[in-house]
Amino acid sequence: MERKQSAKKYSLQNVVVIGASGYAGAELVSLLNDHRLVGELTLYVSEQSHDRDKFIAQLYPRFKGRVDLPLLGLPVGTVTDALANADAVFLCTSHEVSCQWYAQLSQLTATVFDLSGGFRLPTADLYPRFYGFEHPATEALAKAVYGLAEWLDEEFDNARWIAVPGCYPTASLLALKPLAVFNHQINHTVINAVSGVTGAGRSVSLKTQAAELSLQGYKAGVHRHQPEIDYYSGLNTLFLPHLGDFKRGILATITIYFNEAPSQAQLKTVFDVYQASALVHIAEGEYPALNDVVNSGRCHIGWHLNGNALVIFSAIDNLLKGAASQALQCFNLKLGLPSEEGVPL
Repeated sequence: MERKQSAKKYSLQNVVVIGASGYAGAELVSLLNDHRLVGELTLYVSEQSHDRDKFIAQLYPRFKGRVDLPLLGLPVGTVTDALANADAVFLCTSHEVSCQWYAQLSQLTATVFDLSGGFRLPTADLYPRFYGFEHPATEALAKAVYGLAEWLDEEFDNARWIAVPGCYPTASLLALKPLAVFNHQINHTVINAVSGVTGAGRSVSLKTQAAELSLQGYKAGVHRHQPEIDYYSGLNTLFLPHLGDFKRGILATITIYFNEAPSQAQLKTVFDVYQASALVHIAEGEYPALNDVVNSGRCHIGWHLNGNALVIFSAIDNLLKGAASQALQCFNLKLGLPSEEGVPL
């Protein structure tokens, strides 16, 4: 759960974002630009990107008069002065590119906050099946620490490569982690989750064009987030993702069937783990709505016990709590700041 605030003296941080032109990257730039401890902020895109040498406000007019920074081209593996002097590097790249950066970035003094899936899974053999490539830095998987901000372990404090969780796993794990004490009583778990189209990224795809958008399921039980959810929850789940015909947000409906169900009082006790959290709000009998969390870093969870079945609804913004603002939470905690510092509420 949340870590205690450090008594350390705070100092301005030199921060680099690689892959700043994507949806999650742009959200991160907005948060970092307003953060009180971010000094110099440098933005990079790939050397081949069509966005290279443009200003980020040209891509996102909401930044006009607020973020006046260019998107510099950067070949993979090239260590610039900005990277060499960075205190923190945020990777908003593809999974493969993140892995390719490990050799160079791991030699620097910066802490890396990796928003890709390149280092989320525990073993390299899962990557060809779920991500479609052979992992080039298998020895690094044991060094990366999973950055589910409300459930960090003691390894986080000394880790220099933070694997920021995926958006679907964030919504699912925040609901499932408090129930670990009851895992031995669980028969099976089904996760139906619907994500806004921004979860597919900014690249052009026919299915994500406005005229083609339609609510539909995809990759049932074989989605790349399936092993991530299972490993960090300690369960064997059936994960059923859906593409929604809306821009942003995730609503996960999780049905847990118990051999012997805990009581409502027991469930209330375990979910009270979030009682002091500024970002996770939980209540029995509530039905969270995306409108309650979109454009915020919050997660809203409602739970309903019906006999031996527990239904949990978990709602987040996929680009914020599911990506950028969770990375910012990890950045804050590394600095000894409150987790919610600079996170939109």
